[in-house]
Amino acid sequence: MTADTGSHTDRPAQEPYRVGFLLIDNFTLIALATAVEPLRMANQLAGTELYSWKLLTAEGEPARASDGITMLPDGSIQEEHRFDLVIVVAGIDVTRSFSRKEVVWLKQMARRHVLLGAVCTGPYVLASAGLLDGHACSAHWECLEAMQEGFPRVQTNNRLFTVERERMTCTGGTVPMHMMLSFLARRHGQELSNAISHMFVCDRVREESEQQPMPMHPRLACAQPKLAEAAQLMEANIEEPIELKELATLAGISRRQLERLFLKHTGCTPSRYYLRVRLNRARRLLKQTSCSIVEIASMCGFVSATHFSRCYRKTMGRAPKHERMEIYSQGSSSAVFTDSMASLPSSSLQALRRARSEPTYGIFENTGSG
Repeated sequence: MTADTGSHTDRPAQEPYRVGFLLIDNFTLIALATAVEPLRMANQLAGTELYSWKLLTAEGEPARASDGITMLPDGSIQEEHRFDLVIVVAGIDVTRSFSRKEVVWLKQMARRHVLLGAVCTGPYVLASAGLLDGHACSAHWECLEAMQEGFPRVQTNNRLFTVERERMTCTGGTVPMHMMLSFLARRHGQELSNAISHMFVCDRVREESEQQPMPMHPRLACAQPKLAEAAQLMEANIEEPIELKELATLAGISRRQLERLFLKHTGCTPSRYYLRVRLNRARRLLKQTSCSIVEIASMCGFVSATHFSRCYRKTMGRAPKHERMEIYSQGSSSAVFTDSMASLPSSSLQALRRARSEPTYGIFENTGSG
């Protein structure tokens, strides 16, 4: 897909292309770094200031990343800025990390025809402002369910990044770098983009059309394509689960082969794995949306809320209502949590405390310290 990578704002040709990074509380530092660094390297290799950038927060206050590191912004959204591109950088607990001020400001930028982007979970903020309605959109897989349920007019997809009609969105990790390399290639040609990737020792620039990896271990998915295909079918059929016999047929193998693959490589039956896929989605919906437990049970393919609660408690070790209550009880439990983790440096402790509301918190309970 294509987008106008230029600017509709009044900018003299000799001035650098102006980029604003709106930092949302608990943003992920790696997403910010991989979005900014290609701009820096473009200037370095070109020997001139092709790009300028500013870090912004709602009030101009220091921004704390999800890892506890604090960054001092260049200004606030209350000041007058002239940007060609604004990128929203978000991270954990995105549904509760932004305010109406950011939403109003982003709408103002859209009315000025500023190109709008978002990385990691940042697309959720753009969607909340109504700025992705009717647009294709990529976002980190962990917040896709919340976007699909909360913003049905947004055309979410599982691609690494999407550039379309004054909008550019992408997943997390190092993917913002690939989105920005694509952006730079369209504005300056492939030669500069390739030179930047060489400077970053990046051996392969990923394409917009590539799918973001599913949670299954990537090496396992590569080694067992039929297993990966079956798992993807499960992920795509959660609200209305399909029978294992049909699943095997769609994957091009027998049911017995399907069972052997899952037992050998995941240590559980296909049915058990499928149940876990549905419950993991339920966990994300419990933590990221205000949908009722009855609604979530239906969205995840359970015949009743009672059946859902029983399966959830048995598999996850707690009732769905307790999973949701934990998000709002962090304040009262912080003293106990601090005592038990007192040996950690303060920044890592704060980062861990923030992450308690994330769906992936504590999923590797038996991780060793080797």
